[in-house]
Amino acid sequence: MGEQHLNGKDGLSLFQRRAIAAAAAANVHNTRHPSPMYHESTDPTLEFFYHPRTLSVLTILLAGFLYVALYVDPSNDMLNTKWGLVALCSVFVVVSVVLFRDGPFIRPHPAFWRGVLGLNVLYEMFLVFLLFQSKQTGRQIMTFFDPELGIVLPERSYGDKCELTWANVREGIDIFVLAHSLGWFGKALIIRNHTMCWILSITFELSEYSLAHHLPNFNECWWDHWLLDVLICNWLGIYIGMKWCEHFKMKTYTWHGIREIPSIKGKISRASAQFTPHSWTVYKWAPTRRFKSFAGFILFAVLIMLAELNVFYLKSLLWISPEHPLVTARLSLLFLFALPSTREYYEYYSNPRCKRMGAHCWMLIATLLTELLIIVKFARGEFTEPFPTPVIVFWSLVASALGGFSLWQFVVVPRLQKPVSFEASRAKVE
Repeated sequence: MGEQHLNGKDGLSLFQRRAIAAAAAANVHNTRHPSPMYHESTDPTLEFFYHPRTLSVLTILLAGFLYVALYVDPSNDMLNTKWGLVALCSVFVVVSVVLFRDGPFIRPHPAFWRGVLGLNVLYEMFLVFLLFQSKQTGRQIMTFFDPELGIVLPERSYGDKCELTWANVREGIDIFVLAHSLGWFGKALIIRNHTMCWILSITFELSEYSLAHHLPNFNECWWDHWLLDVLICNWLGIYIGMKWCEHFKMKTYTWHGIREIPSIKGKISRASAQFTPHSWTVYKWAPTRRFKSFAGFILFAVLIMLAELNVFYLKSLLWISPEHPLVTARLSLLFLFALPSTREYYEYYSNPRCKRMGAHCWMLIATLLTELLIIVKFARGEFTEPFPTPVIVFWSLVASALGGFSLWQFVVVPRLQKPVSFEASRAKVE
């Protein structure tokens, strides 16, 4: 009688239903994918690459370590130290690929983005170590990567000849003009919003004006700021980047397995398409929708500005030239870190059901703030000139305007737009 009483409409007992529910919960908990809000956990068109390969990876890794350990000159301590650090980083990245949870992207493979998260953790660990060193020790650490570093570098000023002549413009054009365009092309792919790109582009130029007393290479002519940088280089990068975004937005995402494609040309085309997005999400920031959206929009803009400005201060304080590969490596890594981080940030920003920020986003925010702490510590005694009064007044007005707008938009306007009562609306109809 008791067993019959516990049976449900499906013929299963209460204990059986509980066991099935527990097994399903365990299955969800053990999956790599953190949330079903992004995508499927695997790419069904490439099932071969989703089979476990952990033992194969371990074998290859240990074979590489054995070769280096046996054939590298043991008498060269510096070389041994570098190889040891490379091995350490390799092990950590492999562990990240094997054990970390998937992020928001599955192309070219979720393991690639797990490795990117591992690199972000490694970079953050290096920054934390650097934070607890003195400024002189930090500069000496840079010589470990390049013995030619560790010496004072001259800062180039671009504001000496500000007459708008072809000779001056031609003299102001260098490799960093291309860097501007490439940088904003990458930021357009990250931000995916035309208006926000232009807001950040103009904000960065205003930041250069404000910080020119700290960094001489921010001292540029007016035409360098607004014509060469904003209207030409930044516009070109934003335009091409947004065209790419429009292409991915309008594209029809229908995927077929390579084995299903009969022709060699089709197989090659499908293999190359593996390095394109599996799907595309348009970022609609809508900062005036609610106060949380407005605050999240401002926070995102501040984080972008930190990512931009930190590199200038770090290379100045650590005596690294702008064209050095370390600077390029840092910018390239941050681009890779920012792609999944922005997707996770946007999900947290726009989806009320998302209650926790993703691992990529959390780690990138920690990285940018740690860079800022290093700058604050190492900058003591370096930048003695105070902020000019016009700069203080300008940014105070900007902060006041943002505060006043938020107060008006999210406090005053909702009170002025109170819903009309049923009796008032009925009397109005009569």
